[in-house]
Amino acid sequence: MINIIIADDHPIVRRGLTQIIQDEKDMRVICEAANSDEVLKCLNAQKVDLLLLDISMPGKSGLDLLIDLKNHYPGLPILVLSALPEQTYAKRVIKMGALGYIHKESASDLLVPAIRRVLTGKIYVSNNLMEMLVSDMSGNNNENIQDQLSDREFEVLVLIGKAKTISEIAETLHLSVTTISTYRSRILQKMKLKNNSELIQYCIKQNLID
Repeated sequence: MINIIIADDHPIVRRGLTQIIQDEKDMRVICEAANSDEVLKCLNAQKVDLLLLDISMPGKSGLDLLIDLKNHYPGLPILVLSALPEQTYAKRVIKMGALGYIHKESASDLLVPAIRRVLTGKIYVSNNLMEMLVSDMSGNNNENIQDQLSDREFEVLVLIGKAKTISEIAETLHLSVTTISTYRSRILQKMKLKNNSELIQYCIKQNLID
């Protein structure tokens, strides 16, 4: 039996995903989590074969959690399921260690085959993402400015885009205010922007926030 955790802060979404999964005779949802703390409790309590992870959750985001999970649970297959644009997030979460990315609108058709693929250790990507990855390898990609950012810098950018203060970001990421300020300065420099207002406008324009 394939044991799966669903991490999403919307009960209705979890219910729908659970129904799709439990229609399969060899799959079951053994735990539902609404935030990162609940995910870690589930992982510590029982054997898990796969984690379905949303990016946008209260408190520590799915991006931050993904970093922690790949350090502490390197063998855990993670499939990211999000309502955020694939072209913006899919390549990054795969580079961060996830084995696939599915847009929530496609879950009813793609979820089960995606789960089965990542459980074999292979990466699951949509046809659109495959074209983007091939374009990258051929050197024909049009890199977004945010692609120059490290994973942590990108995460700080998204939180700034949500109008979080430096102190709030520091608390969320369990880092010092000084460290977050340093990340902010690097982000502004790399993106050639002047202030938080311009960063927020960039995040809105690029659909980095929901």
